[in-house]
Amino acid sequence: MFTSRRGMTALLAAPIAAALLISCSAGGDASTGATPTSTASPVATAEASAGSGAEAGADAGTDAGASAEAEADGDQQTPGPELVRDAFAGLQATLDDSCATDCAYFLGRVHEELEGLDRAMKADPKGPGHFPEPIAWIEKLRTTLAGDTTYPNLKKHQTLLIGTRDRINTWMQDHPDDYR
Repeated sequence: MFTSRRGMTALLAAPIAAALLISCSAGGDASTGATPTSTASPVATAEASAGSGAEAGADAGTDAGASAEAEADGDQQTPGPELVRDAFAGLQATLDDSCATDCAYFLGRVHEELEGLDRAMKADPKGPGHFPEPIAWIEKLRTTLAGDTTYPNLKKHQTLLIGTRDRINTWMQDHPDDYR
């Protein structure tokens, strides 16, 4: 095919030059460290740029795995007051409900909302010591229920369950800076 070394070198250099051109054009702004966003997943991008070499494919797969891991770690940020606000909003949404239509659903939902609020308060950047009364009231309910969240047990302790919800609602209304 090619009779000279120059022709063979050009043939081999073309894919490398194309890869470098693509790599450089996707680099972003070095002064700000910004990189462009891409709609392709890190794995798909790595597979597309890996080529046919087994070693290149292995390296690209490792890099893609590291990128996915870094993205996952970035998602685990310290929760802000939004977590408590959202959990409290869920609890408040039960205030107009009652056992009139579906008591099992209602009591189960109140219990779930209280548990979610408890987790949010304990994860809040201010620390669980910032919400001592609500956390203590939920713990008392949890101890009374003894891990049994079946409808008969929730119904048996309905007064404590609804009372805990109402006490926490009043407490939170008196502490608006804690969830807004």
